[in-house]
Amino acid sequence: MNILFVSLGCDKNLVDSEVMLGVLASRGHRMVDDETLADVIVVNTCCFIHDAKEESIQAILEMADYKKEGSLKALIVTGCLAQRYQKEIFEEIPEVDAVLGTASYEKIAEAIDEVLEGGAALYLEDINVLPETAGKRMLTTGGHYAYLKIAEGCDKRCTYCIIPKIRGNYRSVPMERLVEEAAELAESGVRELILVAQETTLYGRDLYGEKSLHKLLRKLCRIDGIWWIRILYCYPEEIDENLIQVIKEEPKICHYLDLPIQHASDEILKKMGRRTTKKELVGIIGRLREEIPDIVLRTTLITGFPGEEEIHHRELLNFVDEMEFDRLGVFTYSQEEDTPAADMPDQVSEEVKEARQAELMELQQEIAFDLAEDMVGREVTVMIEGKVADENAYVGRTYMDAPNVDGLIFIDAEEEMMSGDFAKARVTGALEYDLIGELIK
Repeated sequence: MNILFVSLGCDKNLVDSEVMLGVLASRGHRMVDDETLADVIVVNTCCFIHDAKEESIQAILEMADYKKEGSLKALIVTGCLAQRYQKEIFEEIPEVDAVLGTASYEKIAEAIDEVLEGGAALYLEDINVLPETAGKRMLTTGGHYAYLKIAEGCDKRCTYCIIPKIRGNYRSVPMERLVEEAAELAESGVRELILVAQETTLYGRDLYGEKSLHKLLRKLCRIDGIWWIRILYCYPEEIDENLIQVIKEEPKICHYLDLPIQHASDEILKKMGRRTTKKELVGIIGRLREEIPDIVLRTTLITGFPGEEEIHHRELLNFVDEMEFDRLGVFTYSQEEDTPAADMPDQVSEEVKEARQAELMELQQEIAFDLAEDMVGREVTVMIEGKVADENAYVGRTYMDAPNVDGLIFIDAEEEMMSGDFAKARVTGALEYDLIGELIK
């Protein structure tokens, strides 16, 4: 069968897609990227916020058109939207033949077989059970970097977030399983591992009785072939000395952390169900920068949360100005049904949310441009991502930049290089969020 995959949402969802692709390839199915050639289309969906939900629904409807035309044998919906709205999907989009929930993605081959035999399939496993996946993933990231999902679900229960209801409680993947998977990825040519979960910092507490991310990192650093290890989604209140020290001591671990703090007003943080105060955030950020002076910190913020007034917004602006985060993203609050925040009074208008988002991003743009200018003249190690078409130039990333969310560096070079190669470059200029450099021979 010719199968086309549409993978939406976060990098954790992408890992699920890659597992499904691996399962299907092992059964002899062929992957295609042309809808008109597909016998089966799988849409792996997201529904974290309203925009993601809309994108997922639109993608399903677009693929359903191929079913109406008669060229498509099966349309299958998986992922978060499928878990949350399985009944509505079947009722509203009759072209959908099968729905697989967030803990059922390893059943993708069985679902396709069932549909092709004339049935309609619904697979909703217990979301608090860790899926058992066997076999190799089919990487979609180019092969030189890969995401390693170290846990499923979340226990934090932030008041704006639906994830625990559709992904379940926090479940760490056993360490030996992760080390084996990482070794297989390295053997296939992966040189950068990017650790992801709803929250990476709590890794292991459910399995081993204590936070064990630092122990996992030590083991991953011993794997031949891996050059960089990057850690995303570290909740600030869970960052401890063990984690700081392993980042300092292990040369393979990028001096880069993603800290989703969401706000800086104590009043709003409390309403959000967050576990930190502004004073604690300042302390954690200061400690990281003191211990690891060249660390790059990325964060995300939510603006327009219920009850956020101008004074709270100003407090957040001042915080961003003082902290000077290296990388920052701002989301407008999304009123998600079945979350405590959705029923809170004093909901903020979309117009105000967007105005506050724009003001924060304008401030961050100034900070980011100044930081980029400060890079001029510095020597950096670059992972090559590819060649610039029709030019003697390559595009790459430094340790300061995660793929698809941060900036790039463009390097003039006569030498022939491949994706995944590492090179030394001197920064010669800054172009907004990106850098320009020259190869150091």
